[in-house]
Amino acid sequence: MQKIPFSELGLSPEILKAVASLGFEEASPIQAATIPLLLAGKDIVGQSQTGSGKTAAFAIPAIEKIDAQSKAVQILILCPTRELATQVADEVHKLIAYKPGIHAVPIYGGASYDRQFYELKKGVQVVIGTPGRLIDHLNRGTLKLNELKMVILDEADRMLDMGFRDDIQEILDAMPEERQTVFFSATVSKQISDLIRRYARDPEHVKIEQKELSTPAIEQWYYEVHARAKVDSLIRIIDYHGFRLGIIFCNTQRMVDELADTLMGQGFSADRLHGGIPQAQRTRVMNKFKKSEFEFLVATDVAARGIDVDDLELVVNYDLPYDAEDYVHRIGRTGRAGKRGMAVTFVSGREIYKLQFIERFTRTKIRRAKLPTAGEIEEKRVTAMLEKIRHTLDAATFKDQTLLVDRLLEEGHNSTDIAAAAFQMLMGAHPESPESTTKAALVPPIAEEERSQRDSRDSRGTDRPARTRDERPARDERPARDAERPPRPAERQPRLADQPPREERAAEPTRPARDPADKPLRPPSRGFQWVSLDIGKVDGFGPREICDLIEDVSGLPGKSVGMIDLKNNESFVQVPETFAKSLSGAGNILDLNGRDVMIRPIRSGAPKREGNFKPGSKGAKGGKKKW
Repeated sequence: MQKIPFSELGLSPEILKAVASLGFEEASPIQAATIPLLLAGKDIVGQSQTGSGKTAAFAIPAIEKIDAQSKAVQILILCPTRELATQVADEVHKLIAYKPGIHAVPIYGGASYDRQFYELKKGVQVVIGTPGRLIDHLNRGTLKLNELKMVILDEADRMLDMGFRDDIQEILDAMPEERQTVFFSATVSKQISDLIRRYARDPEHVKIEQKELSTPAIEQWYYEVHARAKVDSLIRIIDYHGFRLGIIFCNTQRMVDELADTLMGQGFSADRLHGGIPQAQRTRVMNKFKKSEFEFLVATDVAARGIDVDDLELVVNYDLPYDAEDYVHRIGRTGRAGKRGMAVTFVSGREIYKLQFIERFTRTKIRRAKLPTAGEIEEKRVTAMLEKIRHTLDAATFKDQTLLVDRLLEEGHNSTDIAAAAFQMLMGAHPESPESTTKAALVPPIAEEERSQRDSRDSRGTDRPARTRDERPARDERPARDAERPPRPAERQPRLADQPPREERAAEPTRPARDPADKPLRPPSRGFQWVSLDIGKVDGFGPREICDLIEDVSGLPGKSVGMIDLKNNESFVQVPETFAKSLSGAGNILDLNGRDVMIRPIRSGAPKREGNFKPGSKGAKGGKKKW
């Protein structure tokens, strides 16, 4: 199905602004097929795989139908689990960012009733909830559906598998008959068909067929890396293989801008391309790339259409594409005319399942690869250099430099030292010089302090020309930084695939004593509870990193985290009571790139600053649980 820009779907300026702020340019197939039908008032039965954009497919038209002047519940979204309800609620909140007066609340079991009572009494137009807790509120009279306009059953097949059929029927019976009913399900079983016949009115069936696509005969690899380690992993891969021309695909305009700035800050010759750039400028960038005037183009799918470069060596899926067709279109841009081509895909966490889905429908095997180490990169560079010298010696195409060698011998230097000095100069030579065929050396991971400073400079609009890789000084010519700042603790570096497991690494350095003048924490906000983590400022963590850590390893959305009190070597964080209650009393171990980080709830009173739990310590009871 041909993709359609959101601007052609008849949406309000507020929704278009919200979609643009998220960096999306085109509607996915399920969105393009579903949104116009729902806006027209049709009932829908949608079949689409996870990750296809179905949440926005029903959320966008639902939001468009809301009367902001009325505080009654107008949209009800049923989800099988509280995790999915939280995810859907998070996306709805992003889409209503520019719709004043519209409010949404997640309602699920295990959460505080008081907070849900307060939100429902205050008035919300969108409720996202699990069947069991919704039944409770219906029976209590705190949830009224008499003004409901639309009900959406997300992952209906899963809800029926979990035994929610009676609850679903009770909820649907409590609604007015004049409403839109939307079913989304990966499969349509007999049970779902019965519900559709009973509760939907002449529904339109929307099924997105995934075509079995064949991929070009090029090398395809994937790397499992943490989101924060993608940039460093990308640089390692480029340096190891010596790529000179490639496209790096991201899913959003924001990510394109961030990555392009980072690459240029690291000395790469790079440029960007996305729908937010004026057409005239996009045309100039594309023409320059076709002429190989810069090395790497960072782009979104919509902006990269029409690029036809025969010498393209590399395609990187920095963000995993939404569907298999996009994957095939991306990687098909390399390996043309019988030349070398490689496609690299980064995956993290649950994205591995989406990659397996792409493999099935492209009928190809994407092999897992291990990131090259710094030693491997240096060894390959040396091997390439020696091979070039052997070729030059065998071909006898070099000029006679006997006079120069004789002059050095007469000065008292021996032949071995002369050759070693020549090799030393050659290994540090300019990457573009004839003596070098690969990159100079592995670019070190960017220090978090440097990255944040550079990003802040860029955000102020500082007009500084981007350095090309040719302008970077050689590794041994760069100024030492040890004297400029204290050494970073080893555990602050993200552990990549080539690093040894934590049990093989040296013991962690002793942390500085905590400040005895620490002030006691204030009481937690209503519905929240304090938890402690044994990491802090000395570990290189700020509030954003704390939120990312909790979200990555436990699934709690970063926006659900409340106040954070950051100390030198520990942190205190307010989290929803339901999340805190799920923790073991003795604490839980979070796996931070191979390092154990202890998180434990503070049940009552102000947290005590002394005697914080450390990985491996024993609690009173309940034991430790590892995510």
